[in-house]
Amino acid sequence: MSDAAVLYESRKGVVEVTLNRPENRNSMTEDVFSGLRDALERIRKDREVRCVIITGVGRSFCAGADFKSGVQRGGDQEGYRAPNERSMAMYEPFLGILEIEVPVIAAMQGHAIGGGLGLGLVCDIRIANQEARYGANFTRLGLHPGMATTYFLPRLVGIPRAAEWLFTGRLVSGEEAAQAGLANHAVAGDEVLEKGREIAAEIAAAAPLAVRWTKRSLYRGLGWDPRSAAELEAHAQSRTVETEDAQEGIKALLEKRDPVFRGR
Repeated sequence: MSDAAVLYESRKGVVEVTLNRPENRNSMTEDVFSGLRDALERIRKDREVRCVIITGVGRSFCAGADFKSGVQRGGDQEGYRAPNERSMAMYEPFLGILEIEVPVIAAMQGHAIGGGLGLGLVCDIRIANQEARYGANFTRLGLHPGMATTYFLPRLVGIPRAAEWLFTGRLVSGEEAAQAGLANHAVAGDEVLEKGREIAAEIAAAAPLAVRWTKRSLYRGLGWDPRSAAELEAHAQSRTVETEDAQEGIKALLEKRDPVFRGR
């Protein structure tokens, strides 16, 4: 297999984009960001694409932020950015999926946590590994959620369940995620990509212009605006990044222990 951070394969109108950093749990590193940006640009230019599948290699679909290299992106070397702009820059490569005109399937073969779950949320259809773990664990790290997670979750699983998951930062199994409506299907780990391909083939067999326009109408009818929600979240997230609790939460994660939060 190629050592590229993101793999790209196209056949019969279906593009497969694969995060290929299993040793780092496919976390949000610069090479993954760069590879994903390049993949999305290729998709936008290719009018023959009818469906996109995003998946990963290894036990994680995407583990979210790479805390070893920092929570935010866009430092002084790129010119001054306000704290909220740096938080937004962290998620921008994933949010670019929202602009893809054809259906996008997240074949989440492994765990998807924090920003990694966000990657699944910006897709149209989600296939979960019934035994993997999914969730927005931001509050367990002392952070406010990002990437429009507070926008997506209540619309997918309902307000009461979203409130419980977001406030506690709880992780759930793929089976529970599907039962709640977070995922369309939950299957065995080695069947996730195949299920995604099965659905993608059905989509690719439909009239391409009708599918594109149907996707557009679906989200316009809902008044869908996750990008604005992500921008609002970026303000709150950037403030929590500055707190002692966030420093403790991230330190505890790296040290593999429970954090002790003090509300500071």
